[in-house]
Amino acid sequence: MVSDMRRIFHLSDIHFGLENNRALDWVKQEIEEHQPDAVAITGDLTMRARSREFEAATHWINSLQAPVTVEVGNHDMPYFNPIERFFAPYRRFRGMEEKVEREIDLGTLHIVPLKTAVRAQPRLNWSKGWVTDAALAKCLAAIDALPGGTRALVTVHHPLREVGTQGTALTKHGDKALRELAKRPVEAVLSGHVHDAFDIMEQTGEGPIRMIGAGTLSKRTRSTPPSFNDLEWDGEGLTVCVRNLDDVETGDMQIDDVPENALPPRRESDPVAPVRQVPRVDPPVR
Repeated sequence: MVSDMRRIFHLSDIHFGLENNRALDWVKQEIEEHQPDAVAITGDLTMRARSREFEAATHWINSLQAPVTVEVGNHDMPYFNPIERFFAPYRRFRGMEEKVEREIDLGTLHIVPLKTAVRAQPRLNWSKGWVTDAALAKCLAAIDALPGGTRALVTVHHPLREVGTQGTALTKHGDKALRELAKRPVEAVLSGHVHDAFDIMEQTGEGPIRMIGAGTLSKRTRSTPPSFNDLEWDGEGLTVCVRNLDDVETGDMQIDDVPENALPPRRESDPVAPVRQVPRVDPPVR
């Protein structure tokens, strides 16, 4: 009998150019020792999409001894070359093209990408998330084509709604994407961008959808130390353990509160907005 047990390491926001080499050496050793079935990297491989940063990222990612899928983050879009940004935004991923937005078949679990980083958008801050109709249609078609009984693990860079962290996503059309994903056999949506971990159940008009965020492996930490998510799938459910360099327990690494609206964190001068508690799926503490 074939076991349905699968292990996935969920990494994000490595930010070569401001990478944490101690954290990267630790994660690479963990991958070599535990041999996960897949490694999902949810974007921001670099700081400024410089060629030397991509070269370092490519070398490190290609050295990992596991199947890898990579999402494009907003920091991975060319910053200083607008012509390249508009006409060849993924050129610097050469050397790991086969890993970018790659689907990975894990038996009863299947990793499916959904792109949230775009070349341009009709607002001043292009670092925020945007789900285009084309990107969503491509993701949904891949999910709809899965064999019966298979669950999807969707990978994005930006959380599809605000999650109460210091960093913000402000993902345009993220609510629409969540509703569409909730209609389908989606086990969870994996994301990065905000540099702090979370594990929440988001209620939509089409049912609940689980959102799991990974922290950062760079020096750009926010509320928590460098970390990654260690996911285990047993054929029926997914458990999450946040692994970190400071041996902080998983529960203390994860964000609990989710703002009711999709606005950035409140400033001192702003009126107090109501905040609701969202039930969190409690992972086992290792």
